[in-house]
Amino acid sequence: MNTVLESNKGEMIAVIGRRRVGKTFLIRRVYKDSILFELVGVQHGSEEEQMEAFFSELTRLTDEKFEEPDNWLKGFFLLRKYLEPHLKKGKKVVLFFDELPWLARPESSFLRALGHFWNSWASQQNIVVVLCGSASSWIIQKVINDKGGLHNRVTKYIHLKPFTLAETEEYFQREKKAKFTRYQITQMYMAFGGIPLYLEAVERGKSAIQNINDICFSETGLLKNEFNRLYPALFEHADHHIAVIRALAKKHSGMNRTEIIKTAKVPNGSSTSRVLEELEQSDFIMAYHPFGKKKKDKIYRLTDEYSLFYLRFIEDTTYEGDGTFMQLSQLQEFKIWCGYAYENICMKHVPQIKKALGVSGVYTTTYSYYKKATADEKGLQIDMLLERADRVINLFEVKFYNTEFVFTKAYAAKVQERLHLFMRLSKTRNYTLMTMITTFGLKHNMHSLGLVDPVLVLDDLFTA
Repeated sequence: MNTVLESNKGEMIAVIGRRRVGKTFLIRRVYKDSILFELVGVQHGSEEEQMEAFFSELTRLTDEKFEEPDNWLKGFFLLRKYLEPHLKKGKKVVLFFDELPWLARPESSFLRALGHFWNSWASQQNIVVVLCGSASSWIIQKVINDKGGLHNRVTKYIHLKPFTLAETEEYFQREKKAKFTRYQITQMYMAFGGIPLYLEAVERGKSAIQNINDICFSETGLLKNEFNRLYPALFEHADHHIAVIRALAKKHSGMNRTEIIKTAKVPNGSSTSRVLEELEQSDFIMAYHPFGKKKKDKIYRLTDEYSLFYLRFIEDTTYEGDGTFMQLSQLQEFKIWCGYAYENICMKHVPQIKKALGVSGVYTTTYSYYKKATADEKGLQIDMLLERADRVINLFEVKFYNTEFVFTKAYAAKVQERLHLFMRLSKTRNYTLMTMITTFGLKHNMHSLGLVDPVLVLDDLFTA
């Protein structure tokens, strides 16, 4: 992002990412000395209200008496008049338009006027225009893939992702001066994800259990009711988005489009396709292909940690003081859920897994595998496998335990059967390995000998 300040041409940057992921913070931090004009859209604001916000900010910055514009073309002309004296100083200046989807509401002329402003003047000036918004699919469709005045005008495109586990650990150490264990960091990550605003609420000196209890369950906790604000703030008519999220939360291994439509009770048409696309591009769900199936047979999986945790544990839980989550965390139901959540985390840390396997430079594709049982053959479901270009397949067994994992005779037989069943059903000719990802490793015994190779641990997911 810094390099655009050194270029000798006008630059237009689009920054997208999930709500609360820190886009505005990053832009202000990087360009703090160069932002000459910043405008934040008014949520649910009319065209007139957006223009009033624009004019109010412009008049705050200058002593010149401008006449209030009655359309965006006139507004951008006034912005040009304000900028021209500053450009003579030779320093590159930044214009920052935040919450762009709110600014450019349906039927608004904002984007047309911005395109004209850029094409007729700003692109030839020492200017960086930064466009930002949490409705990622909207910006991709309306700005990056625009067929009109903004077509091919974006020179830099940044999709800001939530923190990885390693970045979360660094954040706690640098900003909180807190040295949580990696096990505790992972527990909090399962509830909050790598969302900076959520992590900001974590308090040093409290355990992961205490922090989750205070942030998610207390009546004044930051995330107690965040779910009800999150999707309406991002999407117009968010009812269908929420219905899809609720449907996917019921099946940890994911659903295909037909299952989603049936479970969520949403229409079978382009509107649902758009909802799925918007949720995927905003980092709430993940789409992947079942191994051996056609590309159109997508499986969608809810991977937003907070939404999963909210729907499973927060929504219907009555706060009963400091021990609320402590009580929940002892239930077998919660321990089973931790396994699903850990699996989701692994799916988001494939680069780290590849590094631990020593195949960072090998092209890979992440799949799931599902085969329905028949009268003659058992069914099989594998939630995560890695097909590698070196003709190797890693099938993953993921276990979240607070100690070393121990193979029993029965579990070893189950793993052996899953491996052989996959090779037979998939008819793969690739060398297939059963790979374990645990928290603290495997306590080898006669049952695990020669069955899994290699064994990855939680520390492997924390690599940069």
